[in-house]
Amino acid sequence: MYAAYFGLKENPFNLLPEPRYLFLSEQHRDALNCLIYGIKEKKGFVLISGGIGLGKTTICRSLLGSLDDSVETALIFNTAVSDIELLETVVKEYGITIKNKSKTKKIYIDALNNFLLGNYAAGKNAVLLIDEAQNLSHGVLEQIRMLSNLETETEKLIQIILIGQPELANTLMLPALRQLNERITVRYDLKPLSLLEVREYIQHRLIVAQGPGSLKFTKGAFNLIYKFSEGIPRRINALSDRALLIAYTKNTSKIDRKIVKLAVHDIGVNYFQKTMNGWRKMWLRLTA
Repeated sequence: MYAAYFGLKENPFNLLPEPRYLFLSEQHRDALNCLIYGIKEKKGFVLISGGIGLGKTTICRSLLGSLDDSVETALIFNTAVSDIELLETVVKEYGITIKNKSKTKKIYIDALNNFLLGNYAAGKNAVLLIDEAQNLSHGVLEQIRMLSNLETETEKLIQIILIGQPELANTLMLPALRQLNERITVRYDLKPLSLLEVREYIQHRLIVAQGPGSLKFTKGAFNLIYKFSEGIPRRINALSDRALLIAYTKNTSKIDRKIVKLAVHDIGVNYFQKTMNGWRKMWLRLTA
């Protein structure tokens, strides 16, 4: 709606996980490198954790887009499944055809094993990426551990990447999942962006959208976006998007503290009250 007015090709603050917009902060680059390392070195399991809206899914989509034909990939994002439904989804994602009408665990695992052996013989690797893994039941997590047993005498046939919120790491600490937890040797926990990174993040997205065009964010605007978003990319997008919309309606290209405060109240103060740290809630009440 406002993109053309500001001289942008498209909306730079869309909430969808678009790999083109991935901002490689130092820690996002480290997380991506952990994924690449885990795949190339065939470590079996990689765990990427982090709070809501930190860019985990965007990193994973970027990874999938960067892999060449030597890697067969399967992506699972619906994790409200049973153990046999998981196997069915994995087989389907790899494009494996099962002729046997009896769809048992053994049938699925045998078909997957045959596919992986053929894949290995062709000099290829296989990656299974599971997003929103914190929603997986203990039984499904145990089934995933069993998949890692598909291997040759020297190498794992499948590399499994688990992406989830911090509670996933807590779940894996349970005694019942100890065997799985001990197999995860490559891990990375994403944290929110710093004030400087928030500024760089916004500027990066404007450049990708072929801007900044006529737009100008003041230092005060960057500071305020950081305080309210707490460095979480999804919140930065929501605030910045609303700020640009308000600036458009006011016929201005300058995003300052006043515009950002209007954006906060437009989105809803209650949202920030529920999600912000305690001292920032107090700060919000004092500046409202």
